[in-house]
Amino acid sequence: MTATPVVPAASLDAGRHENGAKRAVRGTLVKVLLHERTDRGMTLEPFAARCVRRGEVHELLTTDRWTDAPGARVDRVGFLGFVELEAGGVVDRGDTVLIGGEPVGTVLGFDGCHLPNHYNIVIHASRLLTGRSLALEPETPVVFAPAG
Repeated sequence: MTATPVVPAASLDAGRHENGAKRAVRGTLVKVLLHERTDRGMTLEPFAARCVRRGEVHELLTTDRWTDAPGARVDRVGFLGFVELEAGGVVDRGDTVLIGGEPVGTVLGFDGCHLPNHYNIVIHASRLLTGRSLALEPETPVVFAPAG
């Protein structure tokens, strides 16, 4: 009897060597969120990138937990707010997120539990950050800058 080999879950970074240059995705904070949770139960979508359109509004949140497994559960989250996008583009896992010109963290992935209304864009940070902890205000610029 031959044992079936265990195949690890594909990394969300698979295929990154195929990525070329892109423009930054820019937006404006339209609503600030102040809370955090340790039992949120989000699930990372099995996509390393999402196309976004001008005028879409998506939710931004942080986590201090890192994983690259599709379908991973994300419980520890700090809520930043909602961003309205200025132009279409592509948000990639690994993009640096700047709010008010300051780096907040890197895009970890996407949770689609609120689709088709909006995506939750999950940002990895060294600690849980909220709109309150960053003293965010509506109209603050947000940039998803291409990774290195």
